[in-house]
Amino acid sequence: MDLDHDHHGHGDMDMGGDQCSMNMLFTWSTKNLCIVFSGWRVTGPLSLLGSLIVIVILAAGYEGTRQVTRRYEVAHARRLSAFSAAAVASREIADEAVTGNGSQSQSQANSHVPGASSPLLVGSDNLRAVERRGKITMAALYAVQVFYSFFIMLLFMTYNGFVMLAVAVGAFVGYLAFGENMSATKSVACH
Repeated sequence: MDLDHDHHGHGDMDMGGDQCSMNMLFTWSTKNLCIVFSGWRVTGPLSLLGSLIVIVILAAGYEGTRQVTRRYEVAHARRLSAFSAAAVASREIADEAVTGNGSQSQSQANSHVPGASSPLLVGSDNLRAVERRGKITMAALYAVQVFYSFFIMLLFMTYNGFVMLAVAVGAFVGYLAFGENMSATKSVACH
């Protein structure tokens, strides 16, 4: 049994030839550099430049995804408060109409309130449906953010200085493009 064929160094997982080089230590080398996938290989200066531009766009896009999520959360909160306000307003108007004219029925009172009798606009079942849809959408957006953030972490974990800088530049560009009304502080967590 020849053990020399099974020996690999742990600092640099260079498999030789045209295979991907996976560094476990910081490096500036781009020789046999594969970025996340074996098909995303740096073969020269142009492929390195193209890869770095793609990485900047990906990292900036993460900030765009966060902005979309924030905007959806605000719109969802507005929808929920509009539901609550419409329900309260229709009840108050119906109560006034009933107490103001004793002979008027609740259904007649609701007919004077636009949408008050419409189950599409006001009602606990519809409110629950809006809440449920919003929660599912926000959960999906959160899952996209988590996946995206871990993908960016994988980019960073190539331990290649060029790739790491491209991620940082992408975060910078993303904050400039999408960071309106947002604090510049960010936790160290991946997501």
